[in-house]
Amino acid sequence: MSSMRQLMKQAQEMQERLQRELAETVVEASVGGGMVTVRMTGHRQLVSCKIDPEAMDPDDPSMLEDLIVAAVNEAGRKLEETMQGKVGAMAASLPGLF
Repeated sequence: MSSMRQLMKQAQEMQERLQRELAETVVEASVGGGMVTVRMTGHRQLVSCKIDPEAMDPDDPSMLEDLIVAAVNEAGRKLEETMQGKVGAMAASLPGLF
């Protein structure tokens, strides 16, 4: 029974560590050759969006809209990849838990 408690304690510590790392994580994604760059936190909050003035074509606003959507989606993908790597590394450090 003691080993089960120890495993539960390790799992809780891992979850707390993951939450701390999530709060500290920021990813950046650029699309369109750097025309749009966004930064997103581990909690999936967009914290910045930089747009190259050349991307602002008043005759074609849909291009800029598409670039922003693509950049946000890419940041989300990078965040997911980053967090999966962190979870995998933590899980590997706790043999017998997974």
